[in-house]
Amino acid sequence: MEEEDKGYFHEASFIDKEGQLRTSKVPVVQELARQLQGLNHLPDKFKRVHPDHQPVTPSVALPIPTINMAKLRLVAEPQPKVRAQELAKLASAAKEWGMFLIMDHGVPSNVLHGVKDVVKGFFGLPFEEKKASVGSYASVENMGYGRNFVKSEDQPLDWIDRLTMKAAPEGASEGLHVWPQKPTNFSDIIYNDRQAIELYVREARKVLDDLLEVLAESLSLERHVFIQQFDTNESEINVRVNYYPPCPRPDQTLGLTPHTDASALTILMEFDTSGGLQVLKDQKWLPVKWPRDTLLVNVGDMLEIMSNGRLQSPWHRVVTQMDVERFSVALFYNPASLAEIVPVRNTTMKNESYKNVVVGDYLQHFYKISPTTEKVAIKFAKA
Repeated sequence: MEEEDKGYFHEASFIDKEGQLRTSKVPVVQELARQLQGLNHLPDKFKRVHPDHQPVTPSVALPIPTINMAKLRLVAEPQPKVRAQELAKLASAAKEWGMFLIMDHGVPSNVLHGVKDVVKGFFGLPFEEKKASVGSYASVENMGYGRNFVKSEDQPLDWIDRLTMKAAPEGASEGLHVWPQKPTNFSDIIYNDRQAIELYVREARKVLDDLLEVLAESLSLERHVFIQQFDTNESEINVRVNYYPPCPRPDQTLGLTPHTDASALTILMEFDTSGGLQVLKDQKWLPVKWPRDTLLVNVGDMLEIMSNGRLQSPWHRVVTQMDVERFSVALFYNPASLAEIVPVRNTTMKNESYKNVVVGDYLQHFYKISPTTEKVAIKFAKA
């Protein structure tokens, strides 16, 4: 293909059915989108044999519940009825959807704008500069620039380019070239890309810790039952930047394969363009939109295990769009890899009984069997 002749590809290694190490060339979607602009075809590597989705229509929106974090913080206690109502709303949203929006979250707008600037700055660089700026590493997290979770040559590829870094614990990325060296700065901000992302991670972590406490409280559990499993110095935060270029045939491919998140909690921001994210509810794929300056929170498998099934990680995916590009930045929050997470005792739901699981063991299992056509990874944690 022309894009491969120009060197516009990432390399992905995998073990084939015969146990042999194979290397596959994964086309760079951003470059493909440029070459296919104005055309009406899609490379075979991205086509799905039985696509079961339709392009997102901007007029369709899903009313995901919006939670006001200011009402949930302890300073709101002079108005106990208001706080109690918001807690009930949070419990309902988390149980019914497995995801919800948050407003008045406390992350300063200039921090969010800083993330947007450095992300768009990176993806605005020529491919050669992006490739030279950051490495790519085959691991459970697939850290670095542009990797897909490729398991075979026959696997349909997602219409996405990615950048993944480990932001916590401190020193987690030491010795790995996974933080971009370019762009180094911008005229309207005073910090470089790593500082911008790390500043956002610090602010978002406060929100995630608050959420772990109020989620427990909303379920009539002790506030500390979830947060106590997150060691301040050892718990992990992975950053994944997702770029979805315009796609010539949204009916033939997906931006991101259906999945759950392996994390405890995921917090997601998007900018410039909404639309694309879908959640499976009542056996139907429903599009999710959210207003500017709100963040989306997603229950992950780890929190499903911790809650002993009181909360369920939702099955979700991303569809492509023909005329617009979309950026999102996801933070995946987990206890330390060596930590053993302990489910809350659940005497009222006999069919949802989970066992103690070592975080790293679950992640290895999750990524070994992914992608799957249905939610099966969580069975690893069933008693």
